Amino acid sequence: MTIATIAPASANYSQDPDYFRGRADAYDDSRTRTVDQMVVLAGMAIDYASIPYALGYFDRVTELRMETDAVSAAEAELAQTSLARKQGRDTSRLHTAHRKARRS
Repeated sequence: MTIATIAPASANYSQDPDYFRGRADAYDDSRTRTVDQMVVLAGMAIDYASIPYALGYFDRVTELRMETDAVSAAEAELAQTSLARKQGRDTSRLHTAHRKARRS
């Protein structure tokens, strides 16, 4: 079974060593910096580095942003579900016994 890959937006520079240096630096920076800090560094890379380096850095920062957006929504949903279970709200006999009917 094969997986189709999508060509990145920076396909013209995808074989340039500076492109891979930018991606590698962004990968290393992701361990010690937040995504917002990396966006600022990517903006500075446009002014002070080569275009392929900046594109490689931006590509990795974009991937990190998408990963963060996807994971945070899933973690929030999981936290709400497990919190309800830990507090026993979904199965507690005591909770359901003391629940009062609403008045109309």
